[in-house]
Amino acid sequence: MADPLLAAPPAEPVSPVSTAHRLIPEAHSPEARALLADRARMAFDRCTVPVPSPCISVCRMNEDRSLCQGCFRSLDEIRIWSRSDAQERRAIWTRLLARAGMAE
Repeated sequence: MADPLLAAPPAEPVSPVSTAHRLIPEAHSPEARALLADRARMAFDRCTVPVPSPCISVCRMNEDRSLCQGCFRSLDEIRIWSRSDAQERRAIWTRLLARAGMAE
């Protein structure tokens, strides 16, 4: 008996752009907030080195260009992230979680 999966017609190819687009959550969606919350837990776990970036690949600035809609960081915070030590990165996390309404 033939395997029904092998007999099925091949699926149409999906372009990387459309596949990647589906993996990126919309800003302020439950999925985006869940990703941010997961990263926040890792950021405040003292065993996690280095402190993870809050970037969730929703890289769009709000209308007044003051904050990223995905990670809630300011342009200055995004700019200094790579040069910041763990203490400063956790301070950025604290501020962005407050902005996102996710502070505990």
